[in-house]
Order: sequence, then C-alpha cells, then structure tokens
Amino acid sequence: MPETPSAVNWIKLLFLGMIWGGSFMAVSVALHGVGPLTLAAVRIAIGAFSLLAILRIMGLRLPPLHTRNGRLIWLSALGMGMFSNAVPFALLSWGQTYVASGFAGVCMAVVPLFVLPLAHVLVPGETMTLRRSIGFLTGFAGVLVLIGLEALTSAGSDFESLARLACLGAALCYAIGSIITRLAPSVNMLSLSAAALICAAAMIVPAALLWEGLPQMPEARSVLAILYLGLLPTALAQVLLVQIARSAGPAFLSTVNYQVPIWSVLFGALLLNETLPPQLFAALLLILGGLLLSRVPTRRQIS
Repeated sequence: MPETPSAVNWIKLLFLGMIWGGSFMAVSVALHGVGPLTLAAVRIAIGAFSLLAILRIMGLRLPPLHTRNGRLIWLSALGMGMFSNAVPFALLSWGQTYVASGFAGVCMAVVPLFVLPLAHVLVPGETMTLRRSIGFLTGFAGVLVLIGLEALTSAGSDFESLARLACLGAALCYAIGSIITRLAPSVNMLSLSAAALICAAAMIVPAALLWEGLPQMPEARSVLAILYLGLLPTALAQVLLVQIARSAGPAFLSTVNYQVPIWSVLFGALLLNETLPPQLFAALLLILGGLLLSRVPTRRQIS
C-alpha cells in the first residue's frame, strides 16, 4: 500500500515540478530545429543512454528476461515507456506546434483528475475519498486561475482541434503510466527506469525515422534545449517519478502537474523577462491548499 508522503517525497515532487516546468519552454525552442516526433525520439534516446551509463558505472544490470518475474518487469517497463514517455512526448510535441502553451499547461493539470478514479479502482490504498476529491478539484481551480480562461480560446491555427485532443490524450497517458509504475513488480528503481526508456526509444525512434526521416543538424539553441530535455525532464525525471510513484502512490505523484504551470511562469519571468501575472499568488494559495487538503493525513490516520 502507498505510504503517507514523507518529507523526501515532497522534496522530490517539488524538484520534479521544477524540471518539468522548464520543459515547455525548452520544447518550444527545440521545435525550431527538429520535428515533433524527432524531438521526442532524440530526448528519449538521450535519456535511455544516460541511465544505461549510470547503471554500468554503478555495477547494476537491467531486469533479466529469462525469469517469469523479469518478463513481468519488462512488460511493465513496456507499458511505462509507452504511456509515460513515447506517446505523451510525441503528442505534446506535435500539439504544441498548433496550440498555445497555456492550453498544454491546463491539460497537464488534468492528469490528477484522470489518476484519481483509475487509482481508486486499481491501486490498493488509493481510495477516492470526498476530502481527496475536493483537494484535487481545488488544485485544478488554482491552475485555471493561474493560466486564465484565455488559454482555452482558439488560436485560429490549422489542426487546432486535433492538437487539443492530443494534449488531453497526453494527460491520460501520463495517468495510465503512473498507475503501471505503481503496480510494477518489485525491482531496483534505476533498472526499471532504464528499461522503461529503452522500451520507449524502441517504439519512438523507428516512428520518427519513418515519418520525419533523418534530421539535419539544428542550431546551437535547439541542441542545448534537446540536451536539457533528454537529461533532466526525461532521464532524471523518469527516475524521480518511479521513486515517487512506488513509495507514495500515483495520486500523490500526479499532483506534480499542478506545480508545472507555476514553475513555467516563474522561469519565464526569470529567464525571458516576462511579467508575473497578478493572479499568481492567489493561484499558488489554491494549489497549495488543494495539495494539503488531498494529501495531509487526517487525525485518525495519524493516531
């Protein structure tokens, strides 16, 4: 059963939100040099090679294939690679070429709302209580306050309706991926993370080559953005999300998506000199209140 989130879980969740908060800006920069499928394939390949190198340095191995438990682990890794990496990365990269980043941010905030009923049915200990449901909805309201309803208005671009569905599909994929991660057999978390990215790379790299061909060398800004996406929001984030989902549960992990828009706004102000929206602090109060309401144990649980 998922444990009550510890201080370490909260710190990891905060750091994961920071990493993913900077990914939308990096995706926008990287897309100036490569296609959306190629971007997803390259960042996943970089992440997979990075984790494989770390495994080798630490003297660890990938899960075995010759045992029944090992095959179950690889089957879980296949599901994680598909739903936590390959499909959502491709959908978001393609979707961001047609919709505003604010809409993509709102869609990521929907992930906890997808996770809640799935975890209630599939994960022991993740009961969808009234208190937890109100907390999730409060956090989602905070994201809507931060982004503003203008993010939901049409930008008038081609394929916008399909792009919106793609962003929502990515949110559903992340929800399914977090459930699979929690239910995977017991195994070294770094090995599981590496196996998931290997499976994701095996799926997305051939698709990218088939649809977009061999990419040309992009400019330096795009290269740096791709390296950031591969090393932090892909490789490191994969390890963190596995650790959080396994120790604190997928519902707790999914609340990271409430943080992402806030970090995105803060990074925009710090790095791009964008003006902080006046509703930022009101949104922050709603989001933090929702997190505390949904995750802090009741007196009965503490006693």
